[in-house]
Amino acid sequence: MLPQHFDLLKGLVNPNYVEQGAQARNSRSKHFTALFTQRRLPDVGWKEDDIQALLDEMASFDTNNFEGNVGVGEREGRVISDLVRRRHFGLTHGIGRSGDVMAEQPKAAGSSLLVQLTRYLALDAIRLAGIKAAKACAVLPAATGLTMTLVFLALRQMRPEGKYVVWSRIDQKSCFKAIGAAGLKPIVVELKPIEGTDALGTDLEGMRSAIEQVGADEVLCICTTTSTFAPRVPDFIDEVAVMAQELQVPHVINNAYGLQCSKCAHLVETGCRRGRVDAFVQSTDKNFMVPVGGAIVAAPSAALVDKVSGLYPGRASMSPVLDLFITLLSLGAPGWTGLLQERKENAKWFEERLGTVSSKLGRGLKTREQPLLVQER
Repeated sequence: MLPQHFDLLKGLVNPNYVEQGAQARNSRSKHFTALFTQRRLPDVGWKEDDIQALLDEMASFDTNNFEGNVGVGEREGRVISDLVRRRHFGLTHGIGRSGDVMAEQPKAAGSSLLVQLTRYLALDAIRLAGIKAAKACAVLPAATGLTMTLVFLALRQMRPEGKYVVWSRIDQKSCFKAIGAAGLKPIVVELKPIEGTDALGTDLEGMRSAIEQVGADEVLCICTTTSTFAPRVPDFIDEVAVMAQELQVPHVINNAYGLQCSKCAHLVETGCRRGRVDAFVQSTDKNFMVPVGGAIVAAPSAALVDKVSGLYPGRASMSPVLDLFITLLSLGAPGWTGLLQERKENAKWFEERLGTVSSKLGRGLKTREQPLLVQER
């Protein structure tokens, strides 16, 4: 209701009751105002009713929800099942346009607004996780592997002579297949044992040798990984970033699991500060506990992020963006940082218990300066 509606209601019921209703409405409106002006995670997580009210307001901006509207064009957001419509909160137009998945959709002002707000919230969450060097991001309706492919393809447009990806080995198919899907050739650099531990780490000299062998100009990028499976530890992101800057080769980080891990986030932040990081990709489901299907591509500058957005063909599903938007609003800044802290405490608890069990079996844990084997996942 508009403010003048409350004045009209005072002639129907006790004005004091109307005033109470107006105050409740104003309290919700303050949440909306703070979100639109500050464009960051709220100081207190929102209640479901408030989130639902905002989604209803946004959905009312989309033409498929206009009162009396009967769309007959090709992009009218028509949905025959009311259950499906309610599952998507009436936001059925999708996101983006043929030229850019982050572009405004003319018939879906509410959906377009939600996409941009989600970008701001996601960027704030990334910074709160410890990667303060992040300056731009896009939430894509594609899981990590496909998003990595899109990043490689965007880089290829910016660096057409590049045909190799120098990849620090990880025994998991997604990133390897992402390289092939982009029509690129992987140069797999094997890991090497870390002295004094049972862990395997980045072979920096092997990566440098691989780049020099084919020539830096023909290397599209170096691809590193933060969070993987033991005994592999996170790549030495900061040292690779320094090398990438020295050799003038782009550097892309597969940070699929890493946003919710403080050590991984610190590695990415340090890499951005000390050397070259062109983009880092993280999964929405692995870090924010939403359904599978989305990823966030972020970077210290907007150029590559914008290129990735412009590369995506056609429009796209709203669902992964909507899931993340709802989750971030419900968590708020305290909820998100609280989960990050809880994870650190749980990791410490697990390490202590694992150490106890290992000692009983006569096989104590071997680590270097800081424990690396239990912080991966």
